[in-house]
Amino acid sequence: MSKIALITGISGQDGSYLAELLLSKGYEVHGFIKQESLEDKEHKLSNILHILDRIVLHLGSIDNHLSIYKVISKVLPDECYHLAASSFVSYSFDDESSVLSANFNSTHYLLSSIKELCPECKFYFAGSSEMFGDADTCPQNESTKFNPRSIYGISKLASYHLVRNYRKQHGIFACTGILFNHESPRRGYEFVTKKIISSAVKIHLGLLYSIELGNIDAKRDWGYAPDYVQGMHKILNHSDADDFVLSTGKLHSVRDFLDIAFSYFDLDYKEYLKINPQYFRPNETIPLQGDCKKANSYLGWKPTKDFNEMIIEMLEHELKKLKGTK
Repeated sequence: MSKIALITGISGQDGSYLAELLLSKGYEVHGFIKQESLEDKEHKLSNILHILDRIVLHLGSIDNHLSIYKVISKVLPDECYHLAASSFVSYSFDDESSVLSANFNSTHYLLSSIKELCPECKFYFAGSSEMFGDADTCPQNESTKFNPRSIYGISKLASYHLVRNYRKQHGIFACTGILFNHESPRRGYEFVTKKIISSAVKIHLGLLYSIELGNIDAKRDWGYAPDYVQGMHKILNHSDADDFVLSTGKLHSVRDFLDIAFSYFDLDYKEYLKINPQYFRPNETIPLQGDCKKANSYLGWKPTKDFNEMIIEMLEHELKKLKGTK
């Protein structure tokens, strides 16, 4: 009998790759989406259009307890992957409040519904390297002290502790994957990596003449999204419920990303770059660089695609898209 999986954020980068992975393993896949996504399929559901006939979508809001309870009671999943989150960065109190509320409450509603309706369901929560924030050691692993400095990171950390509570106090197979940055052709345009990719391609095609960025010497641990969803599945199918860091363990700067992307088209990024101080974020004394030895040892997980290969795949996909070819 097929396993049943429920994915929040199924139309996003990670959710769409995870849906494909689970389908390939014979799962019955269900996804949680908003009404507005269904009303604009071509854009909001672009990542899953090719598998819409193989998955079941449920309308609802992840920050509404009754909405989540109804979907869980209907699906009764064997595995639940909570990937949806609000990541909007703002200094407005109202926006901070909505991020905290949406990210923490949705995790609570899912866990409480699972506890009540299908306590054997395994639960995966998408944590983030932002939970480490202003880290005091490098690289960071599962034992590193958390010190988030953004509302997004704080909301993720609060949910992480809630997941651990449900695991220890209620016996739910609940895990957190602490994922460092990961990219792919499906990355949203609001991220700096996709902005670089899109700009490089448009400049190559004569559709754009410059790119504005902030601190190009900022460094990140960038991996390949399909590798990371493999890790998510491995985490939930490990013998014991536990938390794992997924990362490459390698640092690259925004400058490195720019150089590779523009060089692919024989362009010099320096000729097109404009530095905009408005895009600068606070400097990190110690960079966010992951140590995934635990995942490698316990799960047999490790990254497969390197930094250059990932960027080239993103460039080629964007080039085909802008040229209107398949």
